[in-house]
Amino acid sequence: MPKLCCFVCLITILFQLTCLASSKREQVPTPPLPLSPLPSFSQLKWQQRELIMFLHFGVNTFTDSEWGTGNENPEIFNPVGLDANQWVNTAAEAGVSLMILTAKHHDGFCLWPSKFTEHSVAHSPWKHGRGDVVQELVNAAKARGVDVGLYLSPWDRHDPRYGHDLQYNEYYLAQLQELLTRYGDVREIWFDGAKGSNAPNMSYYFTDWFAMVKELQSSINIFSDAGSDVRWVGNEKGFAGSTCWSTINRTSLSIGNGSIVDYLSTGDAKGTDWLPAECDVSIRKGWFWHKSETPRKLSELLEIYYNSVGRNCVMLLNVPPNTTGLISETDVQRLREFGTAIDTIFSKNLAENCFVKASSQRAGKGGGFGPENVLDDDHLRTYWAPRDGDRKNDDHWIEIRAADEGLRFNVIRIQEAIGLGQRIKRHEIFVDGKLVAEGTTVGHKKLHRLKNGVIDGHAVRIKIKESRAVPLISSIGLHFDPYWHPNRQSLT
Repeated sequence: MPKLCCFVCLITILFQLTCLASSKREQVPTPPLPLSPLPSFSQLKWQQRELIMFLHFGVNTFTDSEWGTGNENPEIFNPVGLDANQWVNTAAEAGVSLMILTAKHHDGFCLWPSKFTEHSVAHSPWKHGRGDVVQELVNAAKARGVDVGLYLSPWDRHDPRYGHDLQYNEYYLAQLQELLTRYGDVREIWFDGAKGSNAPNMSYYFTDWFAMVKELQSSINIFSDAGSDVRWVGNEKGFAGSTCWSTINRTSLSIGNGSIVDYLSTGDAKGTDWLPAECDVSIRKGWFWHKSETPRKLSELLEIYYNSVGRNCVMLLNVPPNTTGLISETDVQRLREFGTAIDTIFSKNLAENCFVKASSQRAGKGGGFGPENVLDDDHLRTYWAPRDGDRKNDDHWIEIRAADEGLRFNVIRIQEAIGLGQRIKRHEIFVDGKLVAEGTTVGHKKLHRLKNGVIDGHAVRIKIKESRAVPLISSIGLHFDPYWHPNRQSLT
């Protein structure tokens, strides 16, 4: 009997210890609820690229035109010095991780030997008709760890099937299948609604196209005016709206609809779909290479960067190869300068050794959501989260405070933990109690390049004045941009 009592006591004690341990595990602070809609894994990876490259190349390169007629003779395409390794090396040195090639532009000429048309490289003198530009880019990109995307123009000015809905959509889908089954992983596929005013009436079966794309490559991002993964920003200047939501109502979008460009630029705080914006712009005035053109000034490229990447978008910079099949040296040099400038500005966070405090933090000190998270190297999964419902003076705030020597900077960077949704609607920034910047959305990245130039100060306070839910800030940076001179003429 005594042995039985001891056994029962032992079982009771073990049960109580198990309950206690379970209770302690349950007390570990949990993250806040996500705020729908949310990005997919491939959308998050795309957003983190920030700078990607477009390559407009084809018969237009040899005819000094932007929109080909479709009547070009394939014999004119002969880039005798084509070197895709030079393209990729130029991109990689500038920090580009994705390159999108115009596999077919509006003229209908195909940069791969498609078996569904004779209007391709197979009937050109380049490599005696045995060349494949798409394959050369894929091979070069793979060697450098760079991803590839493709543009297949819906409008085709050469093929006689264009204007006949069934026949042309079958032709287009056949070429789409060639590209997505022959060349390995394609990370982005580009569709647009560009079409001349005198083009035949044509209904594109976008629903079928998108379904086929996802069937063949499930992790690919589809770009168009209407998504389904990435949306056009609404202009070709490379600028997003000063307010730019990654959320939007896809049902309000349609491809080729010029009346929605403002909506595309700003997105929608009440949007039901996660559809971030891509800002396309060319390094030159034109999209294809022209001997008479020169690249934009470095100051212009930086202005575009701040108004695209710095407004919650990805910057798609077109750098067109020339008739030799190389990126021109002037463009290579300018792109190198651009990459160096971005690295010079943002490689050093002047706030990294500062003290950080906040209005409150979720789960209290040691709960895992403290303000110190904004200075770590994870700009997505760790973040500062204030207490739910704690809105003293109707705002949350976080403050970076320097040691005695102070701080000198002219760029302020803020990033949200967008994996849990985009939240911030309005914010203000104070330095030593003085308002220096204000804005609306933040998203993946908001860059404030200060209008009055360099500031010297000790305390930088960011106030969240309005948000869709409790704000989650993943990273804050203070940077010095030596190229920014607001009070005198910009450098070249």
